[in-house]
Amino acid sequence: MYIPRDFGDPEKNFWNLIGSATLSDVSVQRQVEITGRDAHTFTQLLTPRNLSNIAIGQCKYVLITDEQGGILNDPVLLRLEENRFWLSIADSDILLWAKGVAINSGLEVKITEPDVSPLQLQGPKSGEIIHKLFGDRARSLDYYWHDHFSLEDMSVVVSRTGWSNELGYEIYLKDGNRGTDLWEAIMLAGQEFGLKPGHTSTIRRIEAGMLSYHADMDSTTNPFELGLDRLVDLEMEAKFIGKDALKKIRSKGIERKQIGIEITGGQLARPNTQIWRLYAGGVEVGKITSAVYSPRLKKNIALGMVSVKFSMLGTELNIVTERGVRHGVVVHKPFFDPQKQIPNQSNAATANVPSLD
Repeated sequence: MYIPRDFGDPEKNFWNLIGSATLSDVSVQRQVEITGRDAHTFTQLLTPRNLSNIAIGQCKYVLITDEQGGILNDPVLLRLEENRFWLSIADSDILLWAKGVAINSGLEVKITEPDVSPLQLQGPKSGEIIHKLFGDRARSLDYYWHDHFSLEDMSVVVSRTGWSNELGYEIYLKDGNRGTDLWEAIMLAGQEFGLKPGHTSTIRRIEAGMLSYHADMDSTTNPFELGLDRLVDLEMEAKFIGKDALKKIRSKGIERKQIGIEITGGQLARPNTQIWRLYAGGVEVGKITSAVYSPRLKKNIALGMVSVKFSMLGTELNIVTERGVRHGVVVHKPFFDPQKQIPNQSNAATANVPSLD
């Protein structure tokens, strides 16, 4: 499937997102559905995050790891029913991986790809739009929770999640034939709030330090290199794929680490389209994985992976790009709203204080 990526100027898309709201077609973001008597046990087998306390209606950001502790995907997990889970996956094929694991697991589960096509409604006005569409119950959803709704006889799941680090929602349509109907209904409801069609913002996600699969991580990357230790519970009794490997990695320590970098010089014309190599003293020490100019911060910002001894704040590095050599300095990440106060805000007077994902 293709994803609509261009709605004009990416900077204008960024300002629309942080100033009002944008609606993005992310129906390429497929779901892997896990059902059956052993659905919970099987889902735990796929991820090092402890799922013992995940409630019906809750979402979790999880990692899917292989037998070497490498990351295969970083989906949002939704528990829709006692024995029904969705993995809302990033850009890699987890359906076949899950099916292969299921065959040899000895567990009673069924792995399918349901007819679900999500949209992302993101931005500070998204709460008002979601209220107009679905009422108080939708607007009072806590951060990383979801519920079932209907709109003009369309059945949807609405979750308070999204790839923007803004207040936002994902709307999962359970009938792909109604995609145009849902899009038009949301755009009409959002007209008075300045809603614009858009794409997930590279600028905003790098500001937030949000990871893109295949760019910032892949199966050669482990959670500890990314600073995602909180998503790995090596002390729980439950089994998961990669547990032994991750124990060895933790014991030995990591050799490289993800960093934030400010790139000096003139404004980057566009996000990087290939890996940029990092050098110190003429020796290659790492790579830039995602880079962009932030018009809000008025800086070139980037995520990179470097040898641990070059990951200290203030370390100066040279960056080899297709347009020449740039200079960079290791800085704190995320670059903006590091405590995630924006997406975690209470957006309705009746809402509970939301909990982090």
